[in-house]
Amino acid sequence: MIRRIINKVFGRKPRADGSRAQILPLSAHGIRRDQLDDCALKTCETLAQAGYKGYLVGGAVRDLLLNMTPKDFDVATDATPEEVRRLFRRSRIIGRRFQIVHVMCGRETIEVTTFRANGQKETEEDDEHVAGDKSPAAHKRLTDEHGRLLSDNVFGSMADDAARRDFTINALYYDPAREEVHDYFGGVADCKKRVLRMIGDPDTRYREDPVRMLRAARFAAKLDFHIDPDTRKPVAALAPLLANIPRARIFDEALKLLLSGHALRGVHQLRAEGLHHGMLPLLDTILDDPTGERFINAALKSTDERIQSDRPSSPAFLFGTLLWPQVLLRWRALEAAGEKPQPALFAAMDEVLDAQRSQLAIPRRYDGMMKEIWALQPRFEQRGGQRPYRLLEHPRFRAAYDFLLLRAESGEVAAELGEWWTRFQEVSEDERARMLLADNAPKPRRKRKRKKPGEAAGETQPA
Repeated sequence: MIRRIINKVFGRKPRADGSRAQILPLSAHGIRRDQLDDCALKTCETLAQAGYKGYLVGGAVRDLLLNMTPKDFDVATDATPEEVRRLFRRSRIIGRRFQIVHVMCGRETIEVTTFRANGQKETEEDDEHVAGDKSPAAHKRLTDEHGRLLSDNVFGSMADDAARRDFTINALYYDPAREEVHDYFGGVADCKKRVLRMIGDPDTRYREDPVRMLRAARFAAKLDFHIDPDTRKPVAALAPLLANIPRARIFDEALKLLLSGHALRGVHQLRAEGLHHGMLPLLDTILDDPTGERFINAALKSTDERIQSDRPSSPAFLFGTLLWPQVLLRWRALEAAGEKPQPALFAAMDEVLDAQRSQLAIPRRYDGMMKEIWALQPRFEQRGGQRPYRLLEHPRFRAAYDFLLLRAESGEVAAELGEWWTRFQEVSEDERARMLLADNAPKPRRKRKRKKPGEAAGETQPA
């Protein structure tokens, strides 16, 4: 009786008939509990001690199957967000469309989600009712005229939750108590075959959330998987639906792709699927120009190497590289029109940044760093006097220098310029002085014309 009341109040749906998981023992999957993050393991144990289910879910299970180190550990449970919140002192509920609980352990954060169901689209009458009702029971699964989900807080069983996930390789649940994997859709086999396959009808699932098309491209690039033909087939026709997605969400997905450690492959995967128009429309201009393509390829390759070696990579620097070919093109055009170099560069920066607001919605907090890196590029040409020393002391010198090396690698500037600055940082003060004299001998001062006796400023001498 109590369970039926909870189901009614919190929107739970009964388990779908015939939904059976294949339960794989440790010998079949090889994932040991000691491979789990301590915070994730403690979260699962706390839920189990309170009488709830707690499973490691999604990407962490997939990555462990592929012998990769998971970046995040997410937990799925049959406890509602409110019940999870009461179990963990350091936790908070976030989200409207999709409520989750953040459980904090020191500096770590574990995302805990309640099992959700694939509810049907509500009627117009139900839509109006839910729009004005803020109670938990009103958390329905609503869609717009394109089939995109607007609300997704219908709770259900683990089988229901597996059915509503996007790809088979993400619908895997690991029970740390028994070291078992619950596999509903053959995700373990797909991992072994390295195939990305959509759960359910791909056309319907993409309409529910068009961002899934971007996720398909990102996962295929990151994991080096091939996309199942049925999963790929609707993408070309449905790609325009990305225009209905908020630009901020597109930016978040772009950031995940670019900082995945496989950005170079991901960008080319996007273009191959025709999805770059919805995420990075500037790729058409860049990749069609040989110099621009070499520059972007060098930048993405460098970013991938940094991330794969666990070194930090700045989003502002990365987006600065993506926009630089457009800044450079506009800068040259303004100079050709008669504008002086420095004002032309600053005008080009502002024009490009303003133009991309409607395309990618790069946050304005990145503008300052991007502009500083761009503005320092002409100063690398000045290698005489005290200017190189002042440039070395600039707070953005290192980022601007790395940017210069990418320009040299792509052939935009002479390789000798990058080599000169590399050596200038490494040699002694005496050698630096010799480099300045050898490369940029000081120009003789121009003698000022001496005024004749009695000639005052503004006066003219009689003929």
